[in-house]
Amino acid sequence: MASGEQKAPSQTQRLQIYPNTNSGVTPFWREKYEREAKRYWDVFYKRHKDRFFKDRHYLDKEWGEYFSGGGRKVILEVGCGAGNTIFPVIASYPDAFVYACDFSPRAIELVKTHEDFKESHVSAFVSDLTADDLCKEILPSSVDIVTMIFMLSAVSPEKMPLVLQNVRKVIKPNGYVLFRDYATGDLAQERFSGKDQKISDNFYVRGDGTRAYYFSNEFLTNLFKENGFDVHKLHVYCKQVENRSRELIMNRRWVQAVFRVSDSSDSSSSKEAEANDLNSDKVDKEIKQNNLNGSLNDSAVDLSEGVAVDMFGVLPSSEYDIIDINLRGWDFKISLLSKEYQHTCKSTGLMLWESARLMASVLAENPNIVAGKRVLELGCGSGGICSMIAARYADLVVATDGDGFALDLLAKNVASNIEPSLLTKLTTKKLEWGNKDHIESIKEVVSDKGFDVIMGTDVTYIPEAILPLFATAKELIAPTGSSEDDNVPALVLCHIFRRVDEPTLLSAAADFGFRLVDKWPAGTSTDLSQSIIGNWFVDNGLKDDLPSTALNILLFCKE
Repeated sequence: MASGEQKAPSQTQRLQIYPNTNSGVTPFWREKYEREAKRYWDVFYKRHKDRFFKDRHYLDKEWGEYFSGGGRKVILEVGCGAGNTIFPVIASYPDAFVYACDFSPRAIELVKTHEDFKESHVSAFVSDLTADDLCKEILPSSVDIVTMIFMLSAVSPEKMPLVLQNVRKVIKPNGYVLFRDYATGDLAQERFSGKDQKISDNFYVRGDGTRAYYFSNEFLTNLFKENGFDVHKLHVYCKQVENRSRELIMNRRWVQAVFRVSDSSDSSSSKEAEANDLNSDKVDKEIKQNNLNGSLNDSAVDLSEGVAVDMFGVLPSSEYDIIDINLRGWDFKISLLSKEYQHTCKSTGLMLWESARLMASVLAENPNIVAGKRVLELGCGSGGICSMIAARYADLVVATDGDGFALDLLAKNVASNIEPSLLTKLTTKKLEWGNKDHIESIKEVVSDKGFDVIMGTDVTYIPEAILPLFATAKELIAPTGSSEDDNVPALVLCHIFRRVDEPTLLSAAADFGFRLVDKWPAGTSTDLSQSIIGNWFVDNGLKDDLPSTALNILLFCKE
């Protein structure tokens, strides 16, 4: 390139289409998670049934003094889920009567179909405690014990007072609230802080759309006091959990507390609370003591399935779908992030887009596009079907993406879908558009000869990424006239126009020396008497098998 040619603006040097900024959940999604909270939990119980949480057999050990004595106890379990608290309590205290509510109809159905469910011992009903009056199901001031086990954390902090005010209507003046939930500093919270999953302070959304709040002592104490409860006991616990296969030791933290209805004439509650761990130094000491004594057994951590996400920072295998793709005689089994988890995923590369299906079909029907050439795919994602088909005919294929998770999954998909002889021709590399080090690394793969064909599918949807895209393509495309035959190096983009329209793309392309040669549909060749792209669809039925009628293909060459 001549030294006087235009250079990319400095701000594009490390821009990529998977931003690393952790801006948190957008207002649109924040409102959606709140509005559809019931649906997300219903989907959760449809998938996991009663297998996600362990049965809480520790309740008798931790709180037996509250369940025993004084005649038959009436218990209210709020956020009962599939019954992991209810049935261990009934097993230990067969005389107890339990009201069980959850706002997930599917959870209540799981409770009612449990083998130990008896209407003489359990009344299970659907209720949203932020909106529904408990007194419609339970007599006022009739409940001895309310259990809130990993329930309040699923409620937005703005609505937590509504839950406590509702509970206060039905609890007896001398009743207790037994509470256990996530504490600030838990490993899961630390993992969330590195992703765009923060809704508000200490409040996050999980990959499946359910939410979790992490309680500080101060927040929890003030929350209950402001809604008519005194702190009777409060402790923060920390348990080290070891993942031996990955040589990791992880700290899980939770708060365990007992609250009772406020009584201004009885100061014993407040005195006992002062003797407990409301002082942060004492909390730290007790945490250390708990760890040293090893007094907490494995049942202290309730989570079983799905814990890999919160604890290990990895997606469990159940969060991936294996989909069968049949394209023009090619059969693939591709692992992709399941639709259930796509809505909070930062990397669009963990999904398979319609444009990739179309471009893969085009290459399968027209192998001459890449035959004998050096091919580069930009923003390949984890599917890699275009690159895998190209590898059958090209001399060399380099599949690139800016996201590490997408590349890891891509490598697995490639290894499991193409024959070993083609693995030597297909290389995967990390490429953040505009990153000079990444560009130089890829140039080394082709000994600075450049690529005859550069392709990208659905890589034009972020406006800020368009200039880095063309700047990178300019650096990596083979020089015009470098081919020994009549083939001219080309850049092929297949996409649905979303946030970036065609005039914007063409303007950016021209800034970096790319000229539009052809486009489809409504192909209008500027140089040739016949549409180049149009020939790709002749006599093969591709037009009748489009994954979307909104797809477009643009073909560029260097000036």
